[in-house]
Amino acid sequence: MNKDTIVALYAEHQARWSNREEIAEQMISIIGRLYREKNIITSVYGHSLVHLSVVQLLKAHRLTRMMDVELSVVHTFPILQALTKLDNIGSAEVDVGKLAVEMREQNVTDVDAFVKQAVNSIEGNPTQRPARDVVLYGFGRIGRILARLIIGKSGIGRGLNLKAIVVRKTADGDLAKRASLLRRDSIHGHFDGTISIDEENDAIIANGKYIKVIYASSPSEVDYTQYGIDNALLIDNTGKWRDMEGLSQHLQCKGVSRVVLTAPSKGEMKNVVYGVNNADILDADAIISAASCTTNAITPVLKVLDEKYTVLNGHVETVHSFTNDQNLIDNYHKADRRGRAATLNMVITETGAAKAVAKALPHLKGKLTGNSVRVPTPNVSLAILNLTLDKEVNVEEVNEYIRQVSLTTELQGQIGFTNSTEVVSSDFIGSHTAGIFDAQATIASGNRLTAYVWYDNEVGYSCQVLRIVEQMCGVVYPKVPAAK
Repeated sequence: MNKDTIVALYAEHQARWSNREEIAEQMISIIGRLYREKNIITSVYGHSLVHLSVVQLLKAHRLTRMMDVELSVVHTFPILQALTKLDNIGSAEVDVGKLAVEMREQNVTDVDAFVKQAVNSIEGNPTQRPARDVVLYGFGRIGRILARLIIGKSGIGRGLNLKAIVVRKTADGDLAKRASLLRRDSIHGHFDGTISIDEENDAIIANGKYIKVIYASSPSEVDYTQYGIDNALLIDNTGKWRDMEGLSQHLQCKGVSRVVLTAPSKGEMKNVVYGVNNADILDADAIISAASCTTNAITPVLKVLDEKYTVLNGHVETVHSFTNDQNLIDNYHKADRRGRAATLNMVITETGAAKAVAKALPHLKGKLTGNSVRVPTPNVSLAILNLTLDKEVNVEEVNEYIRQVSLTTELQGQIGFTNSTEVVSSDFIGSHTAGIFDAQATIASGNRLTAYVWYDNEVGYSCQVLRIVEQMCGVVYPKVPAAK
């Protein structure tokens, strides 16, 4: 390749990049207006475009290559423009990536007409419910991530209003330390916005949202109505109580009407994996468990594999990042092995995730065993599903089936898909999907299948919790295009 050719190629790629940067700059303005003025959340295959920078917008489109879909801002920009021309569009989540692919497959030339038809079913603004008060009981890893997610979704009409956080007071300067932990995170980076504190009134102000910090040692000490909180949904992140009796303490507090537990439950409480059995949530259910991060990662994949191939039995092994209940260095611990240094060892421990699957998919009860190995990484885990199926399968068929499920069905938020030979665990930090199917790792032999599912055991799980909370608060909006 001669010098002139290299120079020409350089100029061509630079011009293409500059053009896409310019388009992305225009898109940011449109995305913001749709969000603020029309309560429209825009996304590309489930990746929200709201509040992104130019480079982040370009990257969100490029991520579709991991799912074997090729998209750029050139394809989605006309759809955003068409959305701005619709006057009576109701609140919705519009996936411009999916619409762009449908347009390409159908050889659409009239973008405005296509987009209008796609959103026609939700035209005529639906009645907006008042924002529902939310309380976080506990402010550890999951509590702080939930706070970030709820604050990030606090647009017009999103329907959730984080009003308070309940914690035990540790020492002087507690409020400033809590705010600092929300502001900075060693794994997930800086909070996207501004945070300040009101020491006189014990409050954190995040992106203009006033969040009361209530200091209490038990639920019985709190009357939420004293803080202007009413009919609130409380999310218990402590794991201290995991049965109906213990969690019912929250319902005795004035101002709280429903409770979500961010841990597997004990007893007869409903364990819900959003996307699988969330339809089981009734208005009469005052207390719901969101199960565990691992259960949320594997249950959707097991569901769709069982629907197509029928799972006879199997074993689930999780390679799980270390958690806060392990010791940094060797020390006493009530649990076997977990007392050994988390950052220096692989630690075999038990997991109830495989058995918990049966609470969402009852027909798999007794068919799955499970175990876990904690490893020296701070976040993102891997579930290995070794399954015996009712029929013979091959790798290509399974991979394409899961890819289609991840792209076109209602399980898009629960089942992600990657077909890259380069990805490692850190590539999935911050993933909003419950689990990501790794097509390159799939193994099949006769009726035996081994599938690998990555999951951000902090953010991915918190997103699942938040989906349950939104459903219980009645703030789930129509999706465009509708899932097949």
